Amino acid sequence: MNKKQKLIKQMAKRAKARENKKEKPNPSSKAKPKYISKAERAKLEALAATQDDAPAQEQATSGSQEQAE
Repeated sequence: MNKKQKLIKQMAKRAKARENKKEKPNPSSKAKPKYISKAERAKLEALAATQDDAPAQEQATSGSQEQAE
């Protein structure tokens, strides 16, 4: 192997080493949402439904009181 080829290979090796040091974006390292079991989802859904219904009932009762006056 002549000198020129040897230098080219060394430069390529160094360039590759520099590239390997760089942190590459990894699509699989994105933050995943925490797993919520089916039972937990049902509980949260029921809780949300009761909370959504409560303000609607309060508004309905306050609205009927205003109309009564």
